[in-house]
Amino acid sequence: MQDATLRGALKRMETGFGASRAAAVARLPEFDELRDRAVEIRNHVLANLDFYLERFEREVIAQGGQVHWCATAREARETILSLCRKAGAKTATKGKSMVAEEIALNPFLEANGIQPIETDLGEYVIQLAEQPPSHIIVPAVHLSKEQIADLFAEHHAQYGKTERLTEAQALVAEAREIMRQKYLDADVGITGANFLIAETGTTIIATNEGNGDLTQMLPKMHIVIASIEKVLPTLEDACTLLRLLARSATGQEFTCYTTFSTGPKRPDDLDGPDEFHVVLLDNGRSAMLGTELQDALRCIRCGACLNDCPVYRSVGGHAYGWVYPGPIGAAIDPHFIGLEEAYDLPAASSFCGKCESVCPLRIPLPGIMRYWREQAFERKIAPAPQRAGIRLWAWVARRPALYRIGSRIAVAMLAKLAGRKGRFARLPLAGGWTAARDLPAPEGRTFADRWRTETRRRAS
Repeated sequence: MQDATLRGALKRMETGFGASRAAAVARLPEFDELRDRAVEIRNHVLANLDFYLERFEREVIAQGGQVHWCATAREARETILSLCRKAGAKTATKGKSMVAEEIALNPFLEANGIQPIETDLGEYVIQLAEQPPSHIIVPAVHLSKEQIADLFAEHHAQYGKTERLTEAQALVAEAREIMRQKYLDADVGITGANFLIAETGTTIIATNEGNGDLTQMLPKMHIVIASIEKVLPTLEDACTLLRLLARSATGQEFTCYTTFSTGPKRPDDLDGPDEFHVVLLDNGRSAMLGTELQDALRCIRCGACLNDCPVYRSVGGHAYGWVYPGPIGAAIDPHFIGLEEAYDLPAASSFCGKCESVCPLRIPLPGIMRYWREQAFERKIAPAPQRAGIRLWAWVARRPALYRIGSRIAVAMLAKLAGRKGRFARLPLAGGWTAARDLPAPEGRTFADRWRTETRRRAS
C-alpha cells in the first residue's frame, strides 16, 4: 500500500485485461456454451485421469519421446538436472512455466552449475530483478517501464549496452538482440505445457512472443515440465479450451503462437530437438481428486480471476507469499504449502464472486475458499480472537431480530462518530485496515432495511 509504483501498475489492470476479456467474450456468442463444454471435458478427464495419462505416455513413446513420472517437486528437479547433465548442458533456455516456479527449478539448476535463461520477456525482467512472478500470465506487471529501464542498464552493460533506454520498443529490441545468441548457445530447452494430448502424445504451448518455439526447436534436447491434470483426450478438446484461454487471459481471440510439439526431430525434419522428454509432476494433485478441491484442477491458468479480483488489484501477487496468487492461489496454496502456512489467503477475499463469474472453467473459487476458512476454524489454526469473533457473529446472526436491532444501532453510532468526514482514520478492531487507509463510515440505513424496502417497492 506504500508503494506508489505498484499501486499505479495495479490500477492500470482495472482498464486492461478485464475490459479486453469482456470485449472478446462479447464478440463470441457461443462463449458460455464453450465454457460448459470445457467443464464437461475437464471433469471427464479428472474422473479418468489414470487412463488418459497412461495413453499419453504410450503415444509419447511411440513418437520417440520419453515420459518421466515425478511424485514430488524434488523428484522433478532431480529428473530435469539428470537430463541436463546427460546433454552436457551449461545453459538452458526456458519458456514461461508456473510449474517450474512451483518446484523452484531455477535456483536448483544454478546451484548445480547450470544457468537457466528465461526467454519470456516478463520472466526475463523478473529474473534480472531476482523476483518471483507477480501474475500468472504477466509476471512483471508490478514493474514500471522506468524500473525495467534501470534493470536493463545495470545488467546489459556486460554486453556493451551503455545507453539507458526509455522507450518500450527500444527496450524490447535490446532484449531480443541479447537473447538471440542465448537461444543458439543453449544445450537444453525447457518449456511448460498448457495442454497434453492423450491421443497423439502432443504438448501444446500458447505464447505471444515466439520464444517458446525457439526454446524448444534450437537445442538438442527439449524438456517439457507439466502437471498431471493438463492432459486432454483429443486435439479437438484442446481446440475447445484454446478458444477460451486467450480470450480469458488477454482478450485475444488466439495467442500469436500456439505450438504443437510431438516427439523429437524426424530424419527429414529441418529443425527440432534430438531428444524429447516430458516430466509429469503430481506434487499433491492426485490427493485433490475426489475432495472439495477437485474442481480447482480444472484451472487452465488464464489469470482471469486475478485480473478481476479487487483484493489482487489492491495488493499485487507477491503479497500472497507463494507461486500462485489471486483467487486461484487462495484456493490451492493451502493444499500445496499447508493450511498453517496459508490460512490467511482464503480469508483475504470479499467473496464478491467475480472470480467465479469470469473463470472460463466455472471453478467455484469462493466455495473452495469457504472450505479452507471452515478448516482453519475447526482445526483452530486461525488466531483465538478471530475464532471468538466468528462465534459471536454466528450467535448474533442466528437471531434475526437481535441482528437487525444491533446492526441499526451500530450503523447509527458509527455514522454519528464519523461526522462530516464520513470515514475513520483509526477504529478499534479495524487496525489492520486503518493502518494503510481510512475506513469508510456507514451511510443511511442498513443493507437489510434497504433490501426489504426495495423488494416491497418492486412487488407493488
